[in-house]
Amino acid sequence: MHNQNWDDLRFVLAVAEEGSVSAAARRLRVNHATVLRRVAAFEDRVGVQLFERTSSGYVVPHDHRRVIDAAREAAVAIAAVDRVAQGVELRLTGTLCITSTDTFCQTVLPGICRDLTREGEGVSVEMSCTNAHLDLSRMEADITVRPATRLPDGLIGEPAGALGLAAYGPADAPTPDWLGLRGPLERSRMAEVMDRVRPGPIRAAADSFIILREMAARGLGNAILPHVLAGADPRLVALDRGDMRLEVPIWVASHADIGGSTRLRTFRARIVEGLLDRGARLNPAAPVA
Repeated sequence: MHNQNWDDLRFVLAVAEEGSVSAAARRLRVNHATVLRRVAAFEDRVGVQLFERTSSGYVVPHDHRRVIDAAREAAVAIAAVDRVAQGVELRLTGTLCITSTDTFCQTVLPGICRDLTREGEGVSVEMSCTNAHLDLSRMEADITVRPATRLPDGLIGEPAGALGLAAYGPADAPTPDWLGLRGPLERSRMAEVMDRVRPGPIRAAADSFIILREMAARGLGNAILPHVLAGADPRLVALDRGDMRLEVPIWVASHADIGGSTRLRTFRARIVEGLLDRGARLNPAAPVA
């Protein structure tokens, strides 16, 4: 495998993990032909046809799985080299990739990102909004801002206050119905509260607090919502449900391989400072109707 183009590994592993060229192309955001070309180039170099082309997709034969396993280990090692190399950068400059939930992306983070671009020389910010956990080991982001009871393994970072939540309902149409949680929210502290309290019949559900807020505002049911989203919304009213109030720590974190660099520690410190400055919005004393 002399003179191997290591970037071909991304395409080989994407096909192996997704099971089809089309799915791999969507994951890598390239066209179908590019994936075929890069996989064929890899197979030509190693002298082995790695995949069986079947009617149900691309399958790795049992005797070729060791090649895929070795390719995966190599890809992880290459990614680690990139992360460590990026961690050497010390200046507060360049592009910063931040990922967070829709709640933070639509409330406090835009202002914090504005402050970052004004403070640093040549700083630009890219934001990725998703409620799902992102794999920072694949370099999908430099920093994540997440509410969580603890910092996940493999990440290092700092706490930045807490996200306050409480029960809210439609202001003009009180209802006994409730909204449930789906997707990543099913594994949250809010889901634990809902399971414990069982406040009433669940008539609808969503995987986003933004969507839950809109559903509640339109009378579909009551919901546990962050104060920063619901507290100032005239369509909603806080309910007298002290058993459904909670606070979830906010973490500002990076992958452990790069998170110790001065550059990212400085960026995280600025983000933590910005979140703490906005603490009254994120975790106020909730009004009760």
